[in-house]
Amino acid sequence: MRHNPFGATGHDVSLIGQGTWYIDHGDRTAAIRALQAGLDAGMSHIDTAEMYGDAEPVVAEAISGRRDDVFLVSKVIPSNASRKGTISACERSLKRLNTDRLDCYLLHWRGQVPLAETVAAFEELKSAGKIASWGVSNFDADDLNELSRVAGKGAIACNQVLYHLQERAIEHRVIPWCERHGVAVVAYSPFGHNDFPSPRSPGGKLLEEIASVHGASPRQVALAFLTRQPAVFAIPKASSATHAADNAAAGDLVLNQTEMAALDEAFPRGREPSSLPML
Repeated sequence: MRHNPFGATGHDVSLIGQGTWYIDHGDRTAAIRALQAGLDAGMSHIDTAEMYGDAEPVVAEAISGRRDDVFLVSKVIPSNASRKGTISACERSLKRLNTDRLDCYLLHWRGQVPLAETVAAFEELKSAGKIASWGVSNFDADDLNELSRVAGKGAIACNQVLYHLQERAIEHRVIPWCERHGVAVVAYSPFGHNDFPSPRSPGGKLLEEIASVHGASPRQVALAFLTRQPAVFAIPKASSATHAADNAAAGDLVLNQTEMAALDEAFPRGREPSSLPML
């Protein structure tokens, strides 16, 4: 599993991590085993959120006894993102995760609370040792510009955004902004939301062809394409240990320029939308 610098945190983080949205909706034991298999395979970056139902307690059980092996991330929802509310939300997440600190804490999306309040809370949590770094999710380039003016240079660790083969809007301005400012980009839902390219579609056939050359799976090819730039990480969710191992193998897959050009043509990024897509 390759690791890249995660923004300005000073940490090298696994290129492929583990998402936990809806992980509490299925078999709990299978979910725990999937997360543990992912850790065993090198996917040390685990992402969760207070909004994800019982995902945090599932993560807590999965990482029990190996907290130091994990780059652990959670998020505060905008309605809780006042200065006091952010601190309380973080403390609740720490309790549910059975840990004394988060490696990164994110504002889940932008709401009505002034960014200065949330940033002040993040910095207070850092000073208290409850979080090591902080970032955001679902921020477009204009939001990032405003946040940077509030927080100062080098404060934002990452921006977690929707990114998959059929949704490449962040390539227009978000990824370039993050690259210029040393901010990690974390792709959530990197296989789409129940709409991964069918093997019968032209794009799906191309994924199959490239995968066969590398002895890989189409999903591994998709992850390798999405993380082709050093600033970009991906956090696919796995429902089983087998699925987790498949995701992890993408961390060692490197596509050549011809393959990336073919994928770029098969899944064009299109025009920049008027607003940043999100789930």
